[in-house]
Amino acid sequence: QGDIVIELSRLKAPVSVENFTDYIKSGFFDGTVFHRVVPGFVIQGGGFTPKGDQKKTKPSISNEWENGLKNKRGTLSMARTTDPNSATSQFFVSLKDNDMLDQPISGGAGYAVFGKVIAGMDVVDSIARTERGVKNGMKDWPTSDMLVTTCEMLTKEQADKLTAAAATGGAADPKPAGAVAPVAPKAK
Repeated sequence: QGDIVIELSRLKAPVSVENFTDYIKSGFFDGTVFHRVVPGFVIQGGGFTPKGDQKKTKPSISNEWENGLKNKRGTLSMARTTDPNSATSQFFVSLKDNDMLDQPISGGAGYAVFGKVIAGMDVVDSIARTERGVKNGMKDWPTSDMLVTTCEMLTKEQADKLTAAAATGGAADPKPAGAVAPVAPKAK
């Protein structure tokens, strides 16, 4: 499919960004899948293997939903249960402006935005068009695995190179080793 390059908002969402980068540095996201795809809403990942097994996470973090960042198209936010402070590793990318997620709709709180897609929104949109079914009792699971092959931290220079390459339709060569999430469909 391609690369998704994300810019993190460390100043406005320090707890969420530190949590996310800790998971990246540990290799936690490598080999996980986008397990929830809701067209016109979100794609969600960061917690399940292709077999549908949920990965063991660190303790939950506090919800930074009142940080001034809004759930707009292309933003990266922490997924959680109805408990406002239950976010661990799962995240979602908004496919449209999701203003309702900025309101205290679930457990008296909204959903914390902590970054945005700066390149690869076409990859996100492609994932959103994937056929969906049910797996392990969860609906909206893609019928073909949308695999995060690796998730890495990038320097600003590396991210700029990938962003420029995406804007021109070319490839960044050589590909930097350094937060990029290459996503590849994996047939079952």
